[in-house]
Amino acid sequence: MMMERVPVWVSARDPISEAGVVSQLRPRPEVRIVGRDEDDDALVAVVISDSLDGDTLRMLRAVQRKGFTRTVLVVGQLEDSDLVTAIEAGVVGLVRRSEATSDRLVAVIRAAATGDGTVPPDLLGRLMDQVGKLQRQVLEPRGLTFTGLAAREIEVLRLIADGYDTGEVARQLSYSERTVKNVLHDVTSRLQLRNRSHAVAYALREGLI
Repeated sequence: MMMERVPVWVSARDPISEAGVVSQLRPRPEVRIVGRDEDDDALVAVVISDSLDGDTLRMLRAVQRKGFTRTVLVVGQLEDSDLVTAIEAGVVGLVRRSEATSDRLVAVIRAAATGDGTVPPDLLGRLMDQVGKLQRQVLEPRGLTFTGLAAREIEVLRLIADGYDTGEVARQLSYSERTVKNVLHDVTSRLQLRNRSHAVAYALREGLI
């Protein structure tokens, strides 16, 4: 059974690049190019640029404001430091222009359509190095993880979710009740949650407890 064609909206900083990518994708049976006035029908946005400069970031953010949660960036030059910036700007697939064959583009677009991210293998390794440095140099000294919660905050929320009151949590973890109350207050304030029940619901939803 043939997979349904992925509707794709293409935009570039210059018309020649846009026309080049469109001409590669239009004959492919896996995708369907939508016009600029039909962007509401598109599932994946493909943005083409020479580099991840300020103008390209503004373009990516404008694409996000259109409602695209699946954006593929085809870029000429990409520095290691640009990887996290691109991801923060909503990019789920990265393709170097020198590697942007129709087969490669279609593979990355189809992955994006199903919610999967795609990064060139050599860049992925460097991204993992950056993530590791961030964890070691920034988060760990502050007792934090990538969830935004410290280990003891997760422990407190887990016990609250199990039905323990503040005093029981304090005894279980050998904390004072004041410490437990401060932990709960810090979590709700930092994450802008309404109360401890909201904090527990947040932790459950995010798979933290």
